[in-house]
Amino acid sequence: MSKHFAILALAALAILPLNAEVRIGIVGTDTSHVPAFTRVLNDPKNTDNIPGFRVVAAFKGGSPDLPSSRDRVEGYATELRDKWGVEIVQDIASLAGKVDAVLLESVDGRAHLPQIRQVLALHKPVFIDKPLASTLEDAREIAKLAAEAKVPWFSSSSLRYGALMDSAQLPGALGVDVWGPGPLEEHHAVDLTWYGIHAVEMLYTLMGPGCESVTRITGGTDAEGTDVVTGRWQDGRVGTARVIRPNSGYGAVSFGAKTIKIGRTDVPPFNYVLLLKQITKFFETGVPPVPNSVTLEMMSFMEAAQRSKAAGGQAMKLR
Repeated sequence: MSKHFAILALAALAILPLNAEVRIGIVGTDTSHVPAFTRVLNDPKNTDNIPGFRVVAAFKGGSPDLPSSRDRVEGYATELRDKWGVEIVQDIASLAGKVDAVLLESVDGRAHLPQIRQVLALHKPVFIDKPLASTLEDAREIAKLAAEAKVPWFSSSSLRYGALMDSAQLPGALGVDVWGPGPLEEHHAVDLTWYGIHAVEMLYTLMGPGCESVTRITGGTDAEGTDVVTGRWQDGRVGTARVIRPNSGYGAVSFGAKTIKIGRTDVPPFNYVLLLKQITKFFETGVPPVPNSVTLEMMSFMEAAQRSKAAGGQAMKLR
């Protein structure tokens, strides 16, 4: 397969030679996505291997005040170096000249804005793993900086791709209900960005953009409970995302006038390989499979849900 690195003309990025291997750099080795992605890309014997792409370098990063980051960053970095031959660099700037594209993988959404400032200086296309940011303000600043730097980006949950969403798709659906885990993390001011993002991404996959207001009803405690987040779309459709704490499976139901389609729950709810295929295609074309405007609307949806929660369940317009 041709590896022309056809990035948006405005990005003024060099095109790789025909059939060149696309060298990928990772920022943040504190999520299980890092070894999972690298295993697929770097192991030619893996049945899911995507030829022509390889992780070659990584910056560890990590958030000292977040146990799920602090306690995993070194272990995953060691696996990348010792098992997959990935060079561990001392800072993001050291990726310059070593990589053609970047996976910003830091598990902590708070880290994404300061890290993207440095990543954009590399002038390489970047995938920003979920969440895009921990606040709407940070998300909008990321989009603004990327536009100024003329660097293409996209962000997505792996739940957008796979059998669960495929089996729940219903063209012309009048409404959609989705559900998934919703554990909270104290450092994320917009709390759905921590894990509820998966359910929100599922909702938008099936409903599309165009939400105008959000209502959030909270039941139980921050440790155990259920939040029901209801969005009203501009065309009158209604979609709900139920986030369950501390954990749950994933599911979706689409409602038509005469038909109901239920997302399959007897298969793995996500597929990293399908997401990676979207990422690698993006690295070649520079065209995000999820429009940036949709990603920003999802951030606005979650921010409005946070305001509704604080106001005791009042409806809040998206900003």
